[in-house]
Amino acid sequence: MKKFIFSLIALVLVTALLVGCGGETNTTDSTSEPSNGEDTEQAASSGETYHWRFAHEENDGSIQDVYVKKFAEVLEEKSNGRITIDIYPVGQIGDATQQAELLQNGGLEFAMISPGNTGTLVPENQLFSLHFLFSENMDVNREVFKTSKALNEMLSEIYLEKNIQVLSYWTEGPMEWTTSKPVNTPDKWKGLKMRTMPSPMIVASYEAYGANPTPVPYMEVYSGLQLNMIEGQENPLSAIEEMKFHEVQDYLTLGSSSLYVTCTTVNPDFFNGLPEDIQQMILDTADELVDFSFEVQEELNGGALDKIVESSDIEVVHLTEEEREMFREASQTAYEKYVEMVGSDGEAILNKLIEEIKEVEAKY
Repeated sequence: MKKFIFSLIALVLVTALLVGCGGETNTTDSTSEPSNGEDTEQAASSGETYHWRFAHEENDGSIQDVYVKKFAEVLEEKSNGRITIDIYPVGQIGDATQQAELLQNGGLEFAMISPGNTGTLVPENQLFSLHFLFSENMDVNREVFKTSKALNEMLSEIYLEKNIQVLSYWTEGPMEWTTSKPVNTPDKWKGLKMRTMPSPMIVASYEAYGANPTPVPYMEVYSGLQLNMIEGQENPLSAIEEMKFHEVQDYLTLGSSSLYVTCTTVNPDFFNGLPEDIQQMILDTADELVDFSFEVQEELNGGALDKIVESSDIEVVHLTEEEREMFREASQTAYEKYVEMVGSDGEAILNKLIEEIKEVEAKY
């Protein structure tokens, strides 16, 4: 019954979007043939116009919001104004999980989809929630996201089976911890009520430290911390500052235990129905914005730390290398849990990704 009600709500949202948001393609010239190379720009100067929808999971002014606005701007420029995109921050047409379902059903053309919100939909993507998987060197991570076969081929194929086409993987930066008590070693996590996203692997990662992971909706985290219903949370620094979590916490521990990874995605049926030159514009834009995403997260996260320090008396804790190694060892039980959860196919993706990260790290 609950599934029926949710499906009905999703159908109403799709209908409202299609009627009210103008997700139409207007044909003004259907005689031109799709082309490549130099002909692409000429093909883009006339013909059909496009009006699409792009939903993301965060507030106006966030890293995702800055990224999506840039995505829309670049596509409009590439198409000489033929492509326009309406942008929907989280909450305008549902939460992150509902947005993913709308994308699958064709109610949205584009969406940001983060693994922490879709772990039950694509269990294999929970490898992003494993601690100490990626490099501390963000240049290494940038190259991995661009070139990884484990991600861009093996994992993306699984997304496609769920009617989600991944255009790119990128990160909003390292996940840091705010808590009401010191947590610089794993033994200090015992029983800590740690807010997490509804991801089995995020839960498993904190259970590995002895914590009590507690899924709480993003917009309820501040009040949960304030009322001591939860004692800690993890997020990139920009999100911590934006949501003012540091106002109701005593410690900010720069553990950088994992990266907040998200995906730029498109509905595959919609994408496959586009002319080849328009498809190529979308693919090129997604590729180009991987570098942009790293620049934005570095700028916003760095500025956020300065603001947090200036506006609060929260104690900033830097893990020593010895402490990081303690967490790295403790986190290994979560890796075992991941393999149990996803089976051999997911294990193959994880092993391939670990191999690729090591290969790229060897270059630096």
